[in-house]
Amino acid sequence: MPTFILFRNGNELGKVVGADIAQVEKLVAANLTVAYPDTAGWTAEQLKAAGNKEFSAGNHPVAVKYFTDAISKDPKNHVLYSNRSASYASMRNYTKALIDADETVKISPNWAKGYSRKGAALHGLGEYKEAVEAYKAGLAIEPTNALLTKGLEEAESRLEDSEGADGLGKLFGGDVFAKIAGNPKLSSFLAQPDYVTKIAEIQKNPKNINVYMQDPRIMNTMMALMGLDATAMGQDDFEASRPAEKEVEEVKSAPKPATKAKEPEPMEVEDEETREKKEKRAASDKAKDAGNALYKKRAFTDALAKYNEAFELDETNVTVLTNKAAVLFEMAKYEECIKVCDDAVEKGRELRVDFKLIAKAFARMGNAYSKLNDHKNAIKFYEKSLSEHRTPDVLTKLRETEKLQKQLEKEAYRNPELADAAREIGNELFKKHDYVEAVKHYTEAIKRNDADPRNFSNRAACYIKLMALPEADKDCDEAIKLDGGFVKAYIRKASILMAKRDYSKAMDMCNEAKEKDVEGKHTTEIEQVMLKAYQGLNEVQSGANREDTLKRAMNDPEVQKIMGDPVMQSILQQMQEDPAAARDHMKNPQIAAKIRTLINAGIISTR
Repeated sequence: MPTFILFRNGNELGKVVGADIAQVEKLVAANLTVAYPDTAGWTAEQLKAAGNKEFSAGNHPVAVKYFTDAISKDPKNHVLYSNRSASYASMRNYTKALIDADETVKISPNWAKGYSRKGAALHGLGEYKEAVEAYKAGLAIEPTNALLTKGLEEAESRLEDSEGADGLGKLFGGDVFAKIAGNPKLSSFLAQPDYVTKIAEIQKNPKNINVYMQDPRIMNTMMALMGLDATAMGQDDFEASRPAEKEVEEVKSAPKPATKAKEPEPMEVEDEETREKKEKRAASDKAKDAGNALYKKRAFTDALAKYNEAFELDETNVTVLTNKAAVLFEMAKYEECIKVCDDAVEKGRELRVDFKLIAKAFARMGNAYSKLNDHKNAIKFYEKSLSEHRTPDVLTKLRETEKLQKQLEKEAYRNPELADAAREIGNELFKKHDYVEAVKHYTEAIKRNDADPRNFSNRAACYIKLMALPEADKDCDEAIKLDGGFVKAYIRKASILMAKRDYSKAMDMCNEAKEKDVEGKHTTEIEQVMLKAYQGLNEVQSGANREDTLKRAMNDPEVQKIMGDPVMQSILQQMQEDPAAARDHMKNPQIAAKIRTLINAGIISTR
């Protein structure tokens, strides 16, 4: 198990093996000026807060201790298991992290964060297929969750890479030792014990090829088994990655509805006060039901009168207030609706009513504020409603209102004249090679006017200088989306491909730029980029650095996946035996794209 160093207030306490809680307690007791706190009298919330604090400080074993004590106080609180799962994951103890994540999902199956914890633990264990399923289950509950989306992308990427590795590893199955012995270039390797051991390990588990591919003997063996020239290819490598640890959530657990114990049979006659309360509630409910019937008929004025009567009969009947608020909302009396909902929340807190009723009142306040175009307050009360009781309807309204508020703020900030001024400042800074500051001004120009492709294109030029290629590519795409004939954007996309050493695609992009440049204003610039692309491709395919080129190419996951495809292996063998066969294969767009990737990587030479 991994060993961790335990710190408190910046001081090293000692080393902890795995998540050994007993060892943590000993270290704490031995190194602190006061004994480890007696948590017997602490509430679950106090223990959770202490665990969150230790987690934030990086003291994950101590955080586990606090969360464990909290769980003993409140064993049905899903957030506690979720937080402990995050602590275990931070300690790379993914087995225990998965156990707690499963418990989180079991207790609260409709809480998306639980699936995020489960996906992270499975990812850490290398169970990428199951991790993908966990993240998808979470997104089915909350489709806009950024952590789930990112986790799914990472898990799918690792799953795809691992499947690509299997294709190469399976070449070593069957009577591979007989094939090696029959190959003059490989047979001498069988006299080397470490080589024989590696081949046996790959036979046992094809994924082990990732471990041994850096050995040139293994690389040459793989190429020979594919029927290719062993000296013409390189080797591959995979780096295992671990999911980024997620921050422990501070979400307060929703209060649980009190479960009533079964009341015993009454032993004596009810007292006068109890009987009077029941009679009032019965009368109030009768008036409320009448109001409900009128509401359904859209007789709002009469319904309002009945609800007023119902509340006068019993002022503890909080449901009457939320129903009254619904009538006022339909009558477009939004300020009055908000006031009645506020009264319902206050009365409900006092009487400890069901949290779902409080949530409904907050949601109605959010609806009323939305009608008043006070979107900030609408968002505030939708969030309050969700903190009491999470429902898909309110969550959808919150997302829509947040989107609308963001759009309104964006429109309010729009000013094309100020955008032009910001872009000009950016241009001056670009000329002075101050690309970082130039980006800031181009970004301001985009905020002020995101309909001008020049703003995106100019920022892309800065990103290229800063080697922020994904950001540059995205800005070029935005510029083209705004103006399909904006030639500068195509030229800059070609420059991005050049920086990525994707010379073949860079030439394609230059040709596309030529087609868009109908007036020929950018001919010289396009030809310069195309010339550099030709030179780069020739350099990649030159014999001087052939070995380094092949080695670097086989470290590319995309190249490795193509080389592991049995269909592509057959096609490459045909092309080696009969170069003219390449013409037929290039007629298939999918095969052509893969062949071009190999050409660009230097695996296939065009000379």
